[in-house]
Amino acid sequence: MNKFYPFLLALVIAFAGCQKSKPKAAKVITDACSLITNDEVQKVQESPVKDAKSSEASDGRFRIGQCFYTTETFNKSVSLAITQRDTASEKAVDPETFWHETFAKYVGHAPEKEGDEEKKKSLRENDEEGRQLPKKIEGIGEDAFWSANRVGGALYVLKNNVFIRISIGGPETEEVRIEKTKALAAKALSRL
Repeated sequence: MNKFYPFLLALVIAFAGCQKSKPKAAKVITDACSLITNDEVQKVQESPVKDAKSSEASDGRFRIGQCFYTTETFNKSVSLAITQRDTASEKAVDPETFWHETFAKYVGHAPEKEGDEEKKKSLRENDEEGRQLPKKIEGIGEDAFWSANRVGGALYVLKNNVFIRISIGGPETEEVRIEKTKALAAKALSRL
């Protein structure tokens, strides 16, 4: 029996080491409205929430939950979406992989290498269509970008292999919108 003790001990240590190396998986969120409370939306948007409607869908790759917070002053309403891996599908994709494929080309807004033709093409297309490129945002989640459009914009934040999208209405400047969406994102991320 003494011959097998060192082997058994090495096996137990190796197995324990494997357990520690697993990445932390985010808990599955089934109700997007559970990520931000009505009171938190009211505090940031300075308008009471009249209704919060939740919905969920799957495209086979991702499970996407959404919540729309309708505020008393309608143009201050808030939209929240959470994108998670669809664990029930064989075609599921990790949101973090999709995130890096989507946003990597915008870091620094210039191709890293001479041969990075796909990145160059995407940046040219955005420039030709007059669209603003996503802006890297620091200080929230593992990675974050602000994507502006004609009527406002949205903050995208990655954490624990899920990402959220928050957009808000209101007459504020882009800088104020970014700060408000960051405040709401912090609340949502604390519940992942």
